[in-house]
Amino acid sequence: MNRRSIETNTFSHENPIPSATRVGPLIESSIIPPFNRGIRELPDSLDEQIENLFMHMTAMLEEANANWDHVAKITFFVGDASARGAINEPWLKRFPDPESRPSRHTQVVDITGPMKISCVFTAYVSD
Repeated sequence: MNRRSIETNTFSHENPIPSATRVGPLIESSIIPPFNRGIRELPDSLDEQIENLFMHMTAMLEEANANWDHVAKITFFVGDASARGAINEPWLKRFPDPESRPSRHTQVVDITGPMKISCVFTAYVSD
């Protein structure tokens, strides 16, 4: 089985790690920051940062020849538990069917500075 690094034009890491990795049918992301597209700047609002995360995940999935149907789990890291509610609207936009949603975990962590949220995901492409 071969491993392939997944990169996008929406963001990149400063360290020598890919945005995500695909090994066979498994796709694992590295930590995803809520940067604006193509630059290392953050929007001010939590809602904009959440939309940026979903934009980056979309780009990674497409680059890995996958889509939202292949996502098995997303873990969000937030500085404030109230962010859980803000995730729901974009979540339901991508996963409207209550019978077919990925697992989700929101972990409150010590985040300082303008970054309010980040995430990682796991996807599995069986076809």
